[in-house]
Amino acid sequence: MRSSSCSLFPSPSSPFTPSSSNRIKTSPCRCFLRRSAPLSGFFGCRLTYSSSIIHLFSTKEELSAYAPILSWTHKKGRRISGRVIKCNYPQNTDLPRHYSRKEKKPFPVPIVELRRAARERIKKARGKPRIPTLPPRNGMLVKSLVPVAYQVMNARVTLINNLKRLLRAVPVQACKYCNEIHVGSIGHPFKSCRGHQSNRRNGTHDWTRTFSAEDIFVPIECFHLYDRLGPRIPHHERFSVPRVPALVELCIQAGVDLPDLPTKRRRIPVIRIGRKEIIDANEDHLRDPKPNKHKVPILEILPDQDVVAPLSHEETVQLAEETIEAWETVRLGAERLMRKYTVRVCGYCPEVHVGPTGHKAQNCGAHKHQQRNGQHGWQASVLDNLVPPRYVWHMPESVEELTRELKSFYGQAPAVVEMCAQAGCTIPDKYKGTMRLNVGIPTSLKEVEMVV
Repeated sequence: MRSSSCSLFPSPSSPFTPSSSNRIKTSPCRCFLRRSAPLSGFFGCRLTYSSSIIHLFSTKEELSAYAPILSWTHKKGRRISGRVIKCNYPQNTDLPRHYSRKEKKPFPVPIVELRRAARERIKKARGKPRIPTLPPRNGMLVKSLVPVAYQVMNARVTLINNLKRLLRAVPVQACKYCNEIHVGSIGHPFKSCRGHQSNRRNGTHDWTRTFSAEDIFVPIECFHLYDRLGPRIPHHERFSVPRVPALVELCIQAGVDLPDLPTKRRRIPVIRIGRKEIIDANEDHLRDPKPNKHKVPILEILPDQDVVAPLSHEETVQLAEETIEAWETVRLGAERLMRKYTVRVCGYCPEVHVGPTGHKAQNCGAHKHQQRNGQHGWQASVLDNLVPPRYVWHMPESVEELTRELKSFYGQAPAVVEMCAQAGCTIPDKYKGTMRLNVGIPTSLKEVEMVV
């Protein structure tokens, strides 16, 4: 795309003045500044993606999403330097791709890259002494992540309790025949229902109001492991092993102690004989374990009969702010835990397993499960498999009901974020790209034809 040039407006707090040597070339993706221009001139202007116009603003916090990166280019044998300012949160972004039931989930890291990294790792370790196994692979806890596990555990309970209260103030519609939901007093008119007898209804949803927090914060369950390094769960023991929320199981393995879900804690690293064979070290000579200094009281989920709706608009806004904060704490904390504690997901169905290797229960009912005898195709999991965002249509402030013909102008957001947005809280910048807040919505169908 052809780039245009524009001068840099002076900042009230900076003596920088525009000149011919300090000009910016803007493009839809990045802005280039000559190295001779001071970077302080940027604090006082904002670059938009929609055009090359530079708008003034008063605070430096609005440039927090822009990161100066030094780039080098070569042109005609001469090296040219410049500063590149990128935006971490673009104006409009596409939603994550939706995979059909007949399609396998992609690997987070391609198989080719995994094999190449394994060959490099074996090549570097050849002829060198064996490196001791680090936690949590040696059975020990990662001490720095124990407070994070307790924080995620309590943030999950806070999120569920706040959603139960927020559902009394913000209406949420659920389809009777499929699992689709819509945040608003009136359901959307899009014909996307694939439930029972959807052909007779031409894909039209049959909406009804829901008060269940599970429709917003989707529960993902998995097997609870007493010993995360123990043998895999066989098929005949699938009913004797308790199933718990996957996020709770991840926190338990990361250091959270729950009396009703015991787990094995080691104080000495295991002795690894082979790849799949380990021996527990003798701990008889050790003293009694000290109490966990990171242990904090675990919150309890409110019963449905004890849920009280917010009484005022100010209380609703405050409740929405706490909800979005708890949602971010759960997402960011779970992502930190998943970097150390392995989480597996089936490539064909939503089954999740928290542990180094998946279980052997043959309960996969996805596409062509007969060819695999019901066995799961385990692979590395991503955050959205453990904490699904559950995207819904975003309701703009200027409209009360969505229009079927204007579907391409509307954005989407996670259900929790959309509920908090309609309750009146401030939306984080990373969700604004998919919500398409800067897209103008036509007022009539005749105006749609005039859109270029």
